[in-house]
Amino acid sequence: KGVDGNSKEIIYLEWEELISLFNFVFPENRTALSAVRDVFCFCCFTGLRYSDVAKLRRSDIRKDCIMVATQKTVDGLIIELNKYSREILERYSGIEFPNDKALPVISNAKMNQYLKEMAKIAGLDIPQRIVYFKGSQRYEEVLPKYAVITTHCARRTFVVNALRLGVPAEVVMKWTGHSDYKAMKPYIKIVDKLKAEEMEKF
Repeated sequence: KGVDGNSKEIIYLEWEELISLFNFVFPENRTALSAVRDVFCFCCFTGLRYSDVAKLRRSDIRKDCIMVATQKTVDGLIIELNKYSREILERYSGIEFPNDKALPVISNAKMNQYLKEMAKIAGLDIPQRIVYFKGSQRYEEVLPKYAVITTHCARRTFVVNALRLGVPAEVVMKWTGHSDYKAMKPYIKIVDKLKAEEMEKF
């Protein structure tokens, strides 16, 4: 209550972390984490919410794009596939899932639980500052990234990295279904800060 949402820390993966996770080979006794990683990375490369990837069917996939009616907005989105999202779909092309689903999606609660284990094994341990309130009391904690990763971090990862790669905010909004430019402001703030840090290297 009474907190500016823009001041809230946005948890996302840096491009290098994302690619490292995408290529990570999990131990033989933890192969279930590979499927969790693939679903998570698919969202990182498409901007889909968990609720949308959970109901993505093979019939929604075209040659170069996926067609999604998002659960939150009921709008139809066309999201072009890139080489990473295409490769993930190909990994599961010969496997049948219930209800013609495209990917091996598990429940949100179970996936969030596995994501923390997956991220810890993959070495995603950069400290993250978390601010939260109980009543009017402000609390601040520093935790490793693997401890705070959730399914929603994938969508945030997509937005931040798309903006960093120079994709205009208007185009990103077409993919994510954001109708309000205000929703993009926290992400643009992050990218501006990263740009300033890069310039400092000179």
